Amino acid sequence: MRVVGLEGRGGLGEWREAARRLLLAGVPPEAVEWRQGTDASADLFDQERGVSEQKAALKDATPALTVPRLFLDLAATAICHADPVRFGVLYRVLHRLQRDRNLLDVATDGDVATLHALAKSVRRDSHKMTAFVRFKEVGPCGDAERRRFVAWFEPDHYIVARVAPFFHRRFFDMDWMIATPRGIAAWDGKVLEVSSIPGQKTALSDDTEELWRTYFSSIFNPARLKVRAMQAEMPKKYWKNLPEASLIPAMIAGAEASVVAMGERMARDPPAFHARIEAAANAPRDAPPPLRGTLEELRAEAAGCTRCPLHCSATQTVFGEGPADAPIMIVGEQPGDQEDLAGRPFVGPAGRLFDAVAHEAGLDRRSLYITNAVKHFKYEMRGKRRLHQRPNAGEVEHCRWWLDLELALVKPSLVVAMGATALFALTGERPKISDVRGTIRRSEHGPAVFVTVHPSFLLRIPDATRREVEMAHFKQDLAAVAALAAPRA
Repeated sequence: MRVVGLEGRGGLGEWREAARRLLLAGVPPEAVEWRQGTDASADLFDQERGVSEQKAALKDATPALTVPRLFLDLAATAICHADPVRFGVLYRVLHRLQRDRNLLDVATDGDVATLHALAKSVRRDSHKMTAFVRFKEVGPCGDAERRRFVAWFEPDHYIVARVAPFFHRRFFDMDWMIATPRGIAAWDGKVLEVSSIPGQKTALSDDTEELWRTYFSSIFNPARLKVRAMQAEMPKKYWKNLPEASLIPAMIAGAEASVVAMGERMARDPPAFHARIEAAANAPRDAPPPLRGTLEELRAEAAGCTRCPLHCSATQTVFGEGPADAPIMIVGEQPGDQEDLAGRPFVGPAGRLFDAVAHEAGLDRRSLYITNAVKHFKYEMRGKRRLHQRPNAGEVEHCRWWLDLELALVKPSLVVAMGATALFALTGERPKISDVRGTIRRSEHGPAVFVTVHPSFLLRIPDATRREVEMAHFKQDLAAVAALAAPRA
């Protein structure tokens, strides 16, 4: 029997070296006894074989061993487990891989399943450490300006070295130390040090503990309380080191009463768009009808539009607005949430951006006729929010009825199509906007159509540099529109 002693504190290198020597010597897994801890450091395998010369000879005479990359990844994770059985499991899998390279693909194999279970437990413990470490400030050291923090955590496995880089990346701008019974990690702004020496718990407290309690009590929703699920994500063994955990028993005990109180505090008024629908339904009907053949008559007729299903969920029809003889007509895609509630086009964030850029380009909104290709707000609910959904081709086709009538009544000399939906509604074309932006397109019976992007496109660009470039391009587009529509001398 070969007896191999390892420190066994999460380092793969010592196990890998011992396993390689055993494998090269042809020692089967059942002939090896693995021991963990400094008291088992004497390697009887070396004693029996008498030694360094033998190891050197084996190393020089035998080609390097190869294993699948997946095994190395699993081994690097499973070796952090606290159960000494991990050494034997790893060696058995390594030994069997020499005969069966596809062993790791057999999920039902006992050794493979155990190896995956060990690795899964380590990954879960690592995740808990990133979630439940609570730093406490201890003040600067000497003349140092950097803030200093310490934390205490009690992991199940030897994961300090594995998780330390996470905290290094996240808290790079402060000095910190995380002490655990299984090792210490520390960062001083220059060097990340990891030690396997057990740390000592300190009885420190600071103002952040009260902040944690305030935050936890603020996000706690008694109506969604599921005690078992909560304890699965935040096991009780971690509570003693979490300042907010002191609130949990009282919160659980008072959850039912809190739900009742929440119900009593709920607003009794319906959502804003419900109120507008009710107001429209109760509006007096004895007002004189608008003159026939005018935009006002068309707007009144469109208010009752049921040509497509979008009217069922929208608050109201959002018709165009502007002078009946406007030389320029601006066409967007559809009303948004704020437009749906206000009943006016381009009054939300995209509309405010358009107004600002148009003003810089020399366009006065009061002289423009502004409308959308689709007159009802299409959206999907996300919690209590109504999020925009692009209208489909059928919905655009149904609403083209109103757009064509607007064009016939206003008779603009130039139409600006902002975005792909507007361009499709005006011309029936579906090119890539970036390919035709800034160009003039011709509709079959209508006026010239100038193509540009929709302002909402600019609001969605995450990169500041690209957003600045696109904003400058949009300003150039609107300046070109102003020049095209200017009266010629």
